[in-house]
Parts: sequence; structure tokens; C-alpha cells
Amino acid sequence: MGNTNQEQIKVQKTSKTKINDIDFENLVFGKDFSDHMFECDFKNGSWENPIIRPYGDLTISPSAKVFHYGQAVFEGMKAYKDDQGKVFLFRPDENQIRINKSSVRMAIPEFPKELFFEALNKLLNLDKDWVKPGIGNSLYIRPFVIATQPGVSASPSDEYKFMIILSPVNVYYTGDVKVEIAEHYSRAADGGAGAAKAAGNYGAQFYPTHLAKERGFDQVIWTDANEHKYMEEAGTMNLFFRINDTLITAPTSERILDGITRKSIIELAKRDGVQIEVRPIEVSELIEAAKDGSLKEIFGAGTAAVVSPVNAFGYKNVIYNLPPTASGFSAKFKKELTDIQYNRSEDTFGWRYEVVD
Repeated sequence: MGNTNQEQIKVQKTSKTKINDIDFENLVFGKDFSDHMFECDFKNGSWENPIIRPYGDLTISPSAKVFHYGQAVFEGMKAYKDDQGKVFLFRPDENQIRINKSSVRMAIPEFPKELFFEALNKLLNLDKDWVKPGIGNSLYIRPFVIATQPGVSASPSDEYKFMIILSPVNVYYTGDVKVEIAEHYSRAADGGAGAAKAAGNYGAQFYPTHLAKERGFDQVIWTDANEHKYMEEAGTMNLFFRINDTLITAPTSERILDGITRKSIIELAKRDGVQIEVRPIEVSELIEAAKDGSLKEIFGAGTAAVVSPVNAFGYKNVIYNLPPTASGFSAKFKKELTDIQYNRSEDTFGWRYEVVD
């Protein structure tokens, strides 16, 4: 567990806000950033010098181990504003737990829970005007850790930097998604780091995803590395498959990220009496269901996308189109999730976390 010297977070406010220069109606996901950021360094065996300062560039050695050995993990969260101007997070405790699990897998010291939440609260209070109300509007929160010790010896770093940056966003996908089932490339293998939000996991996806986009697809559905027989997840989303009235999603494993939106949909389905199965699903089962008409929906679930319907998938050069899903499970669960996130419904699960002064 990472230690901390219990220093208070110092705050350096910007002299001039950038908020008036931002076109909030036409945002590009993850391009613009708020006025401030949080950073904290791990040195001499403890986390020290926590500070919130104006968003800006870092000075880092070209031999920092993050560049050479990929020691980097991150999280994706969102802040939402209700109609009364209150700001909320959605299950941030799960993000805090997961970034530390990812850190352990990448030999990075864990970040203290108390400091994580203190930093989130102070930073969001400082930049709360960047959280715009209205369904679809949110402030994307990116906590991350990088290895900063100079040196190219092949060993874990002794120094790290934990940061939180904020980016105003709208809807991630504006329409349905078309996906291709992977036949050759793999996202992760047993014994690997697939269950961690390690930066390299995403970097390794870019090339096969690029190839899929050249063929007219938006994302890749990854299959198991051994046989490419079982469905796993998409590049930015966990996946749900509705066959007749049963909802199916793959179990988490060393290869599959334990998505927070995924586990929330599972709980919502159980509450609503929707039959749900958490089990392996074969590609052949999906193809058969698509052919006989029992495949009603596929949708992705993730922090950035929330819930994104899939309107078609490709496999072995054949395209399988899905029926429209305006009143399907994807629409139902997206509304239930966003109503909780934007404080428009009762939160019987205790998932909503209010950011207070």
C-alpha cells in the first residue's frame, strides 16, 4: 500500500479562466481541459507534495520509465450536474478501488483512498462551472499514474506521479455502433494485464481497430486469445447480448475489465426482473441467434459511452444487421442509469456521490 506523509493539498488558482473560450455545444471528446489539475509525487517510499495548480505542461526526463516500460494506469469517471446545480459522481469508490488494483498489477504503489477523494472534491469544487447541466453533458475525469524515475534499466520505477485532469464532454457516440468480431488479433491473454486499466492495453488495440475502421466498423469485439471462440469486450466498452428476452454478458476474468457501468447494468437488470446470465458466449451462438432472429440487441456499456446500441456486426466478411432498439433494453438501462447520475430519480443503490464544499 502506498504511504502518504499526510500533507494538506496546496491550491494554486489560475489567474484567468479558459471557460469562456470553450464551445460547449460542439465539444470533441477529450480535447479541451478545465482550468486546474491535481498532482502528487511518490518519492522515498511515500506520496508527497499534493497540489492543485493551473492545467499545464509537465517537465519530465526523456529517460522516465513510463516512456520505456509503459508503467502507466488510468481511470475514467464523470461528474454530472443536476437541475439545482448540485454536482455528483457515479460510484467513485469503484474507480478508486480499480485504479489501485491496476496499479498493483503494474508494480505501481497504491494511492491512498482519503487523498484520492480529497483531491477529487477540491478539484471539482474549484472547476464546478465546467460541469454543465443537461442529459449528455458531463465533466470527464481522468485520474492516472505514470512512472517518472529517470533511467532505462528494465525494472520498476521508484518514483511516480499521480494526476487528475478534467475535460468537459458531450455524448461519446452520437449514433449506433457497427462492430467487427476479431478473428486474429487479441486484446489480452490469461496471465496478462487485461483486467487492469493499463495504458498499453489501449495502445495495443489501436492498430487492429484502425484496420476494422478501414473496413467500415467503429469498434472491434475482442475474442479469447486461445481459440477466438468466445466473445469478450469491445475497445471502449463491455458488451451485452439480448437473445430473446435474456440478457447475456461475459464474466470478468484476467482478460476482461471489470466495468463499473457493466456491473451497474447487471444490478439494474436483477432489480427490474430482467433475466440475465453472466456466462461465456460463443461467437457461433451469436451467429446462430442472428440468423434465426432471436438476437434482439447488442449494446456496449462504459463510462465514456454509457450505453451504446450496436446496429450491426461483421464476422468472416458477412454483415449481420440488428433490428432497431428504440424501446429495447439498451434504451431502458441508459435512461435508468442517467436518471440516477443526473439526480432525476431515487438512488436505491447508494451509487450517487455528491461533491460538497
